[in-house]
Amino acid sequence: MTQASYYKHHIFFCLNQRDNGQSCCAEQGATEAFEHCKAQVKTKGLAGPGGVRVNKAGCLDRCAGGPVAVVYPEGVWYSFVDKADIDEIVDSHLVHGQPVERLLVPAGVGR
Repeated sequence: MTQASYYKHHIFFCLNQRDNGQSCCAEQGATEAFEHCKAQVKTKGLAGPGGVRVNKAGCLDRCAGGPVAVVYPEGVWYSFVDKADIDEIVDSHLVHGQPVERLLVPAGVGR
């Protein structure tokens, strides 16, 4: 018997901060994007069991595409620039199940 997932979607935001001067998601607006996503999910009534969970993450090792977030269970990786991008991810992917093609991190992008 397969158990249903507790959340329909998890979205993890890399909030890694590097102290050695290397580029990192935290320096590219990831914290603000995380907070905005969390607020949007709550405002739209998507938060909680059976809905969406917005989580902080350390380094997700896709720095070259940063800032990055990943939506599970699909494993869809996003890069974003501003609040409008986050709104589009919430509305298109988390509400309607349609990934936002223009914001996808290319498959080969890593550290």
